[in-house]
Amino acid sequence: MDGERAPEQLLTVGEVSRRTGVAVSALHYYERLGLIASSRTAGNQRRYRRHMIRRVTLISVAKRLGIPLADVGAALRDVPLDRTPTQADWQRASGEWKRVLERRRQAIERLEHALTGCIGCGCLSMTACRLLNPDDALGGVGARRLGIEDDGPI
Repeated sequence: MDGERAPEQLLTVGEVSRRTGVAVSALHYYERLGLIASSRTAGNQRRYRRHMIRRVTLISVAKRLGIPLADVGAALRDVPLDRTPTQADWQRASGEWKRVLERRRQAIERLEHALTGCIGCGCLSMTACRLLNPDDALGGVGARRLGIEDDGPI
């Protein structure tokens, strides 16, 4: 295996940024969150193992889908940072991703159903609307703050 393609090859933060399209500042942030990891050179420069590219790419896809970074972290929790992940490591992670995506799909379907009923009914009622915040947890009148992870009345 040539040195350029060796799995243990270390990449600079700039190289990872160029190869993934993710800003250097975002890579630093992901590292602070524990989503990716680097080692340091004698000059205190970050170096990333090549396998971090896959993690960064998955994080980017998740962000585009609106998946919170905490959920990404949970899905990648068992994928090792300190060595190249095996196929078995990725299989376990994909099972968690599947569960996360299924919960999101169900929440979106509940929201779609509620919105269809709400928009279709035309009641504009602040007392009967299914999308209201029934316990006034946000301290005001108006639409309820919806979260994808919300398993509420919708």
